[in-house]
Amino acid sequence: MKPAIKLLSGLKNFICTSQLSGEQVYAMLQYAIAQKAQAKAGRLAPTLSRKTLAMIFEKPSLRTRVSFEVGMSQLGGHAINLDQKDIGIGKRESVEDVARVVGRMCDVIMARTFAQKTVDKLAQYSGVPVINGLTDYLHPCQAMADVMTVLEHFGKVSGLTLAFIGDGNNVARSLAMVCAQLGMNFVLACPPKYELERSWLDRCQEIAGDQAKIEMIVGDAKKAVSCAQVLYTDTWVSMGQEAEKAQRIQEFAGFQVNEELLAAAPKEAIVLHCLPAYRGTEITDVVMDGPQSRVFEEAENRLHFQRALTELLVAGPQ
Repeated sequence: MKPAIKLLSGLKNFICTSQLSGEQVYAMLQYAIAQKAQAKAGRLAPTLSRKTLAMIFEKPSLRTRVSFEVGMSQLGGHAINLDQKDIGIGKRESVEDVARVVGRMCDVIMARTFAQKTVDKLAQYSGVPVINGLTDYLHPCQAMADVMTVLEHFGKVSGLTLAFIGDGNNVARSLAMVCAQLGMNFVLACPPKYELERSWLDRCQEIAGDQAKIEMIVGDAKKAVSCAQVLYTDTWVSMGQEAEKAQRIQEFAGFQVNEELLAAAPKEAIVLHCLPAYRGTEITDVVMDGPQSRVFEEAENRLHFQRALTELLVAGPQ
């Protein structure tokens, strides 16, 4: 086993990357990239044979469900889909009871929920590894697939700059943390009222030290992208915010990732979007389908990162 991979032995849960060291985060990316190469060559071993992943969904899902289910299948395991109408987590049954029951029957749990405390409680009471598949507060699997895409494209992440254009949401929060841990500069460009909380940015800056700058620019997208190798955007209206749609679209005017904004960035810049994309709103077709877009490579990397993550949690480094 390579020394870097030894850092990943004994992982218990994946709730937020802040639970890991920067070295562990980077080792996890290396592991995922190596396993991706094995998958492309048809050489994946059935390391999760007879293992079962329980997938708990409070929110609709495309990439999360498909990537985790395919990943388990490719490693010889099985995934069970449990949506809210089936189990009523926190309503029909308490989170604690669901955790205790599912943890006695399955080997690992992935949860895509609204409240962060739901995932935290599952990890506390299940007795098996728990993966944060998304909450309103964090989306660490997405952030790791994102930086994996950056690492594959540029061959490094340290010293690069990622500009997140849009809402200071769960994805932005997780990306700020991962960038800080990897020595990658992070800048959020957003309209007033949509900032990340200063306490989170300060925490990320403390982790980054003098290796990276974690900052926020309110009201100026072009300034944010001027030195950025990665332009990142997300929907302006997330699940649960539909009533705010008209207001948000108005207030985010000037933050669309389009040809004009891309031209303000360095020529080597790439564009990422965690999807689903509302084309013509936060991003244009020309940019999303253009030569600098890595959006669909990024989406594919959800499979490769999460497959590696699940293997690490259940079977350990191979």
